[in-house]
Amino acid sequence: MRDFPLPKVYQLLEPGPVVLLTTAQRGRANVMTMSWHMMVEFEPPLVACVVSSADFSFAALRATKECVIAIPAVELAPKVVKVGNSSGSSIDKFAAFGLTAKPATMVKAPLITECFANLECRVVDTNLVNKYSLFVLEVVKAWRDPKQKNPRTIHHQGHGRFVVDGETIRLASRMP
Repeated sequence: MRDFPLPKVYQLLEPGPVVLLTTAQRGRANVMTMSWHMMVEFEPPLVACVVSSADFSFAALRATKECVIAIPAVELAPKVVKVGNSSGSSIDKFAAFGLTAKPATMVKAPLITECFANLECRVVDTNLVNKYSLFVLEVVKAWRDPKQKNPRTIHHQGHGRFVVDGETIRLASRMP
């Protein structure tokens, strides 16, 4: 074993697939790339996520208390990176990067049709927003595209490096 730089620990513990988070405020939709999220409960499904106050989406999420988490497959990786490298304060990212917004049923933020799954969410806890920019969301409606079979997700390792989901294995489990 050798010392590992503390600022790079996140590369070892990345929490899950890179997702796109959509918001809508005053009739304007926005999308951002997000890697910092995790499940915190199964029923109801709760997701904790970090949206920096420096992100354009932060104000909309805080004000409207709703969003969509759209889960892209690896084929969308170049667009996901472009979304993450730009600000919605200056461009319409849906138009600029060829993403299709579709109305959600439970929230005003749009679904992204190119993604294999979309989770409509409402903010249920903001106790850690001021200190850590951490929102707790409840998934109130979930969508899955049946045409996208066996999608592979991307996982951020920092500085433009991503790991792509690979082989699926099955092991005995007592969980249903």
